[in-house]
Order: sequence, then structure tokens, then C-alpha cells
Amino acid sequence: MNALQKKMKKKQFSPIYLLYGTEAYFIQETLQLLLTEALAEEDREFNTVVYDLDESYLEDAVEDARTLPFLGERKVIIIKSPYFLTAQKEKLEQNVKVLEEYVAEPSPFSIMIFVAPFEKLDERKKITKLLKKESEVLEANALQTQGIQGWIEEQAAAAGIGVESGAAEALLGLVGTNMQLLSQEVQKLCLYLGTGGVLTRDTVEELVPKSMEQNVFALTERVMRRDTVGAMRILEDLLVLQEEPIKILALLASQFRLLYQVKELQQRGYAQNQIASHIGVHPYRVKLAMNQTKSFSFEALRSIIDHLADADYDMKTGKLDKRLILEFFLMRLRHI
Repeated sequence: MNALQKKMKKKQFSPIYLLYGTEAYFIQETLQLLLTEALAEEDREFNTVVYDLDESYLEDAVEDARTLPFLGERKVIIIKSPYFLTAQKEKLEQNVKVLEEYVAEPSPFSIMIFVAPFEKLDERKKITKLLKKESEVLEANALQTQGIQGWIEEQAAAAGIGVESGAAEALLGLVGTNMQLLSQEVQKLCLYLGTGGVLTRDTVEELVPKSMEQNVFALTERVMRRDTVGAMRILEDLLVLQEEPIKILALLASQFRLLYQVKELQQRGYAQNQIASHIGVHPYRVKLAMNQTKSFSFEALRSIIDHLADADYDMKTGKLDKRLILEFFLMRLRHI
């Protein structure tokens, strides 16, 4: 639980909040906690108002914030799509002057929350500087690998569960970096173990199903080792689970394009986090890809990507059965 959430638990509320960043899970978690702690359950329906600035005007939200709540002690005004805080073009031109005036003298009975799921804000703008200075700010960007593992351990500890060395890493390896999915799996594991239990790598591997992406990663590992039989076995498992062949092919193409990009940037001397930032993926995916690139030359990766493009064309034109196209693709890889 971050410092902002701890204040909420203590009923210490700010009149204005700015929640921004690309990690939607942390934004939603903080928003939900704020609503739960700031408003009694019976007041939430009448005293929670949402304004989407793609369709509404900022003046209306500010006027609402200055209006007394219906019966309850306070009201919550949620403002979505605040593109005026970024360099992006707004659908509706917003009058930020009214907000500047409100920030100088906010209503004591209203909580205004800006939900800005943007990677960065335009720090050159006066209104951005003002909001960051005068409001409570949550910057919810993707955690690094160690940060995610630490978060898993914190969630388990809050439920009275210990975490054995390697268990968090195993969970991350199976589920990936989607925080919503990770949260669901952590909750499931904690319920299974009960207070006082210990989460082990074996428990994770026994109870947590592999994601589609993880299966494709495993498929890539088999390709890397030229293990056609193992690759066919994983493909069979995916098809039994009724995964669409075209989706499997698309994920394979995405993975091999990632390997090519990572290998190229490695050769230029980029470090893991620099590569992640440059191509816009989580550092954990880059870390895994960096281990796999050692097994492929640039020529091999280009050849595989060309074969994937051919397979994609064959699928979309109905040249062969989709399953056969995938199997032929895997068999060709023995000779690359």
C-alpha cells in the first residue's frame, strides 16, 4: 500500500487528486479505495459524478464541485480524459481558467479526481504544474521486475502468507506483467493457502495456469532449441484449449519481431531498460528476450519472420487448413 492509500485509510483526504500513468490497475485500485473510504456505501450512488472531457466541459465539473452534496458529508467528482494536461489535441476545447480558480479555492465538501491514463503529462503547461503542486499525485507507471516481485510479496504478506524464494519470480513468469491478472492469481493462491501458509514455486506451478503468451514463449523456447516434437506438443495443447490458430501465429510473429528488435538494439549497446523504453514494452519481456536472442543470428530471425508472413498470407487466403499451416511452419524451423 502506497503513502497515498495509507492517508485514505486514515480518512485524510485532499480536495484534489491526480492519478496518472500507464498502469491502469494501480489507478483503478486507488480510485476504488478512495470511493470506498470517502463515501458511505449509501451515499455513493448520489454523490459520485463522472465527467468524461471527450463529451463534457470542465466548467460543468467545476460547477458541480462547488454544489453541495446530496444529503451526505461530501461528494466525489471524477474527471476522465483530461487531455488538456498533455500535448495531445482535445476533442472539446476546455477552459482551464475555471480550474485554475477552483484549485486556488477548492470546495471543502468535494473531492475532485483527475484520471489521466497517460505515459506523461505536458510539464510545460501552467495547469499541469499547478495540479501537480496543489493536488495529491499518484504516478502509476509499470513496475520493474523487482518491483513487481516485491508487490507480490507485499500482497501475500497482507493476507498473512509467506513467500518462499523464487515463488514470486515463478508467478511472474507464468502470468506475465499484467497487474490485474497477477492480482487475481495472488488472491486465489492466498485463499488456497490460508493465513500462515507459505507460497512456494511448486504451489505456483501446480495451481497457476499458463497464459496464452506464456505458452507462446514456451513454444519459442522449443523453436530456439530446434525441438520440433516439443513445439508440436505445445501447439497441440493450445489447439485443445481452442485457441485460434491465427492468434497463435500473430503472437509468434510478435515474439520473433521483438527478438529481432532486441538483438539489434543490444548490438548498438543499449541496456535492458533503454531497450524497453525504446520499443515500448515491459523490461521483464526484454530481459526474457535478451536470453533468447543468443540462439538466433539476424539472418535466422529474418528468415523466421519471412516464414511467418507467408504463413499469415496462407491462413488469410485459405490456401491450407490453419492447423497444417502452423505445423508446416514449425517443421521448417528445423532447417533454419
